[in-house]
Amino acid sequence: MHMQRLSGILLHPSSLPGPFGMGDLGPGAFRFLDSLEEAHQRIWQVLPLGPTGYGDSPYAPFSSFAGNELLISPELLAGEGLIENRELQAGQNFPADRVDYGSVIPWKRGLLDKAAAAFIAGASPRRRAALADFQAREALWLGPYSLFRAIKDEYDLKARTEAREGALWNNYWPEGLARGEPKALAAERERMAGAIERYDVLQFLFAEQWAALKARANAERISIVGDIPIFVAEDSADVWAEPSLFDLDRHGRPREVAGVPPDYFSANGQLWGNPLYAWEAHKAEGFSWWKRRLRAALSRYDFVRVDHFRGFEAYWAVPAGQTTARRGVWRKAPGQELFDAVKAELGAEIPIVAEDLGFITEEVKVLRDSLGLPGMRILQFAFDASESGSAFDPRNSFLPHNYVERCVAYTGTHDNDTLAGWVSHASEVELDYVRRYLGQAPSDLAAALSRELMKSTAAWAIFPMQDILGLGSEARMNRPSTLGGNWAWRMREGAFTPGRARELAETSRIYGRNLD
Repeated sequence: MHMQRLSGILLHPSSLPGPFGMGDLGPGAFRFLDSLEEAHQRIWQVLPLGPTGYGDSPYAPFSSFAGNELLISPELLAGEGLIENRELQAGQNFPADRVDYGSVIPWKRGLLDKAAAAFIAGASPRRRAALADFQAREALWLGPYSLFRAIKDEYDLKARTEAREGALWNNYWPEGLARGEPKALAAERERMAGAIERYDVLQFLFAEQWAALKARANAERISIVGDIPIFVAEDSADVWAEPSLFDLDRHGRPREVAGVPPDYFSANGQLWGNPLYAWEAHKAEGFSWWKRRLRAALSRYDFVRVDHFRGFEAYWAVPAGQTTARRGVWRKAPGQELFDAVKAELGAEIPIVAEDLGFITEEVKVLRDSLGLPGMRILQFAFDASESGSAFDPRNSFLPHNYVERCVAYTGTHDNDTLAGWVSHASEVELDYVRRYLGQAPSDLAAALSRELMKSTAAWAIFPMQDILGLGSEARMNRPSTLGGNWAWRMREGAFTPGRARELAETSRIYGRNLD
C-alpha cells in the first residue's frame, strides 16, 4: 500500500452540523468537504457506516454490508420529490451539539418510510431500472438484510411492549424464523413484501447519496478512510442469515463472545459480546464471506481501517454469560491464510490500515508486516503513567520520535478522550513529562502536542475534529465499556471556521504534508 505524506480529519457523518438532529450525507457533508479542501487536508476518516441498533454504536451494526439509513439526507430526498419541503420543518428543533437518538430516530424513520413509499409508488422507469440493477448486484446481502429488518421491526415492537428493550432476535422471534426455516421465511417474504421493498429502496438511496459524496471528495483529491469492525453484532442479518459461519449453540446463541483482557480502558477488560467466527467453516468455503465483506468495503472507501487487527492472529474468547472479560482465553485465528486468500482474489496491494493497539505480540507484528500493512500510533498513549506511576520511557513506541514512517498517527481515536480533555485530567507526572518532551511550557499543551504529531515521521497524521476545535471531555465520542450517552457528539454549525482551516493548511505545509 503506497502512502504519501498526508494529514486529515476523523469525523463521523452523524457528527456533522445540520438542522435535522444528526449529520447526514447531504449539503452539510458537501460543505465539510469544501472546508477540508480549504484546510488543505487530503483524508477524511469516518467510523463504520452500517445501520446502528440498540446502543447506537457504529461498531455493532445490523449488517456488515448495508448502509445506515439514518444518514440519508432529508434535503436530498426533498430535492428528488420523495418528501415535501414542509415536512422538513418539524425536524429543525433538535439539539445542535449532540444527537438525541431517542427523538431523532422515530422522526427520521417516519420521514424515510414516506420517502420509500413515494419512490415505490411514483418512481420513473429509469429510477425503477436503477433500483432493479442495485437489487440484482447486491442480492447476496440485500435480500437477507431487508427481510431481517422487516421481521425485526414487527417483533421488536412486540418486545418493546413487553418491556424487553434490546432483546435479540434469537430470544423472541418465532422458532421457524429464528432458525431460518425455508417455509417460514417464504411466508414472511410474501406477507412483508412491501416492508422488504422499502428497505431495498432505502439502501439504494443511501448507496446513491454516499457514492455522490465520495465522488465529490475524490474530485477534490480527498481520500475517504472507512472502518470495519473485525467482529459482527449478534443482532445482525450476518449472524441470522449465515449462522454456520459463527460459533453458536443449537439455539443460535454464542458459546463464547469477543472482548479484550484488562487494558488501558478498563481494569476488567472490555466485554464486547460479539459472537466469534467458526473459522473452520470459513476455511471450508474459501473465506468467501470475508472476500465479499472486504470487496464491499473497498468499493465504499478508498482505504479501510480494520478494527482490532490483532484478532486475525489470536482473539480473546470469553465464555457466554460472563459479566466481565477477565475470564477469557486466547484462541488462534487463521490470519495469514485468510489474507492470502483475499489477496489472491482482490489483489496483492490491499489498502488496509491495521488497528494494532492493545496487547500486541510478535506474532501479530509479523502478520501485519508480512502483509505490508501500516499500523497505528496514538499520541495520548505516549505519556500515560496510570499503571507504572512514571511516564519516563523514551522507548515508548507512541512517542513521536519512535514512529516508523509506515504508520498512521492519531492524537486520539473515537475511544479516547479529546486531547484537551486528556490534558485536563492528566497527572502532574504526565504533564511534567509532556513539558519536558516539548522543551517548553506552552499555554496550550493540546495544540503543541498536535503540532508534534503533524511534524512526526508518520506517513499519515489524523486528527479527530474535536482536537482541531480544541474541545474538552464534553465532546468525547465514546467511553468504552459503557452503554448510553455515546456516539452523540456533533460539531456546531460554523465551528470549523475559515481561520481554523487556514491555520491547519499552514501547519500541514510547514511539515510537508498534502503537498501537490
